Amino acid sequence: MDKRFEGKLERLDACRWRIPKSHKPGMRVDGIVYADDRLVESIRNDYSLEQVANVACLPGIVRHSLAMPDIHFGYGFCIGGVAATNPADGGVISPGGVGYDINCGVRLIRTNLTEADVRPRLNDLVNQLFRDVPTGVGARSPVQFTRQELKQLMREGSKFVVDRGYGLADDVEVTEGHGRLDGADPDAVSERAVERGMGQCGTLGSGNHFMEVQVVQKIFEPTAAEVMGLREGGVCVMIHSGSRGLGYQVCDDYVRELNDTPRKFGIDLPDPQLVCAPVHSNEGQRYLAAMRAAANYAWCNRQILTHLARGAFEHLFKLRPPQLGMTMIYDVAHNIAKMEPYDVDGKSCQLCVHRKGATRAFPPGHPEIPRRYRDIGQPVLIPGDMGRNSYVLVGREGSMKETFGSSCHGAGRLMSRGAAIRDAKGRSIRNELLEKGIVARARGRTGLDEEQPAAYKDVNEVVHVVDAAGLSQRVCQLRPIGVIKG
Repeated sequence: MDKRFEGKLERLDACRWRIPKSHKPGMRVDGIVYADDRLVESIRNDYSLEQVANVACLPGIVRHSLAMPDIHFGYGFCIGGVAATNPADGGVISPGGVGYDINCGVRLIRTNLTEADVRPRLNDLVNQLFRDVPTGVGARSPVQFTRQELKQLMREGSKFVVDRGYGLADDVEVTEGHGRLDGADPDAVSERAVERGMGQCGTLGSGNHFMEVQVVQKIFEPTAAEVMGLREGGVCVMIHSGSRGLGYQVCDDYVRELNDTPRKFGIDLPDPQLVCAPVHSNEGQRYLAAMRAAANYAWCNRQILTHLARGAFEHLFKLRPPQLGMTMIYDVAHNIAKMEPYDVDGKSCQLCVHRKGATRAFPPGHPEIPRRYRDIGQPVLIPGDMGRNSYVLVGREGSMKETFGSSCHGAGRLMSRGAAIRDAKGRSIRNELLEKGIVARARGRTGLDEEQPAAYKDVNEVVHVVDAAGLSQRVCQLRPIGVIKG
């Protein structure tokens, strides 16, 4: 939605801006936006800042309504939004604060290969990945589950598919939360959602989802890079996907199911898209149970995609797994709500943290970080666009103090998909990428057009803000050389 923000936006420092709670009636806390001078001008040009103010009206919200520098307009919450509510103080859970693609997220896999190994066979590699990894609307996974198995998968998460041979035990260890949210209840997921999820676990999907072959271009933190097994010139694979049709249907079902819930509990909302329920209510618990089931499905989806990517590399390069060294670095969710402990007025409270287009960024020493990363901080994976860089960062203490352990999740859109397609008219995005040494494959022409680099903010600027603000710290920069999309 294009509507320039005309409200008061107070500059706090080089990276932080405040929307005071006096901006509109009903705001319980201020809004805090992370951006520099350049980014804030583009941010002002859509409705997303008003959404930050709207979220500040939610019951039980703690500290601030937050927005990362990749902020743009979304459903209810802006994309790039973070909000924590306190259930003990009437705090609510809002499906719009998680989004339609529940547990859309990113994982990164390193390899022992270098760009010199891959470049001569890059076309073959991209074609092999395109053959082996189902992409696009309607694609079916080569890995099929019965309805009963699918429900078990939604309860157990990543370990369920790894135990069936689709990955390594170590993959589970380096997945956020071990690839599982407790409290998932497949019986809270509608039959329509289950039907949509049948056949899709192990598919990339469409839109901004991708599988990308990348090269480590620059290292900023050698110690952290060494712990992760990253070296300059090394080849990695980044996977971006979520819960497919199952997660979309869960969100759609509960947006409708909770339609009258705010009125039942006397909650006045500035935007009906913020439909919500108290966390401790039956309605809130039922949505959380279904959302967790969809989140577990998404982790299984990315796990099977990892298995398929490994198979494609092994087939093409005729190397055994130990020679390829395709080990997972980490997997992060960026559309999710989780119960996490934080200090509120000197007391530890379990808060419901909504991250919609935001990545967890826990600092060194946090008990939820895999032991191997405990000294450096949690890996934070930030994809850019097909023509520019992606980043690996690590969480820093500032995130715990300011953003409920959160950082940005990507570059953030500048153009709508329709605008990007119109902008690409008469051009060949595939050829433009090829001129930069990037081989791209997609199911249809619009798959590349709507995701062209110009449709996104410059991820280098976005990452600079979270680094300068002390939320997460740059470890290395990754350059794309091959990509497949729906």
